[in-house]
Amino acid sequence: MIETIQYKSLKWLDITNPSEEDYDFLLNDYQFHPLDIEDCRGTTQRPKIDEYDDYYFLILHFPYFDKGNKFIRIREVKIFWGRDYIITLGKAHWVVKKFFDEVREDLAEGDEDTQEMMATSDQLLYHILNRLMLETNTLVQRVGAEVDLINYDIFNRRARSIIEQISETRRNTILLNTTFRPQLRVLHMFESGGIKGFVDPEVLDMEDYWGNILDQYQKMYDSIEDYGELVEGLSHTFDSLLTNRTNEIMRVLTYFNTIMLPLTLVTGFFGMNVGFPFPMGRETFWIILGGLCLLTAGLIFYFRRMTR
Repeated sequence: MIETIQYKSLKWLDITNPSEEDYDFLLNDYQFHPLDIEDCRGTTQRPKIDEYDDYYFLILHFPYFDKGNKFIRIREVKIFWGRDYIITLGKAHWVVKKFFDEVREDLAEGDEDTQEMMATSDQLLYHILNRLMLETNTLVQRVGAEVDLINYDIFNRRARSIIEQISETRRNTILLNTTFRPQLRVLHMFESGGIKGFVDPEVLDMEDYWGNILDQYQKMYDSIEDYGELVEGLSHTFDSLLTNRTNEIMRVLTYFNTIMLPLTLVTGFFGMNVGFPFPMGRETFWIILGGLCLLTAGLIFYFRRMTR
């Protein structure tokens, strides 16, 4: 489905869940390269920007949480960027669609800021990327909050729950890291001047705008790397805690077995149905019981001295 916004000479076409007719429209009406159209059909493309004589073609990846709000997924946004048009297409990327609807409503109401944004395709592209960055930053902050929660709960919650939290957060940080790393190269091309755009620098210098996009992205990437290191550290800390708890349990069991062993030996010896060379009177029971109590107290005292 193709939706269109036009302001003066600039068009913004948003194509949600594109069909073969939509691809034919792009190929025939805009004369895009067939390989770009083929990339639009795919769903596992790497982030990139292709430069042609009269347009650029971008593929960018942005994260979102799945329906269960546990695991991060990646959705591709494909953008054709020409002098007097921006064409966005993808499989229902809600951020772009929501921004598209907001721009259409603001233009209908005569909003001056939106009209200024629609003055050139470069400015419109910047605002689309900026909106995607803001949404991504919200997601990254949520991952950071999950890392803080693990740090808080690691001493208070059950082992199984913490293991699940660490596994989920580690998976999310790894996926974010592998998504951000190759995309930094693409955004560096904007900031370094490798991508010129279509606006005359004497009229509007876009270098600062592209630098702002790169700064936001670099900051999020640095945060993700920090979160990944924190998760690894918390994982090692949790493993140490589990090992320590296991050692404590084994130590208590060892103490218990060590104390019970001589008591069991003595009671088993006197429980034999044989004659003894000494008389077994009432006072003998109390002597044996007292000896066992003294033995138990001595072992407990010895073990406490050893563990100080």
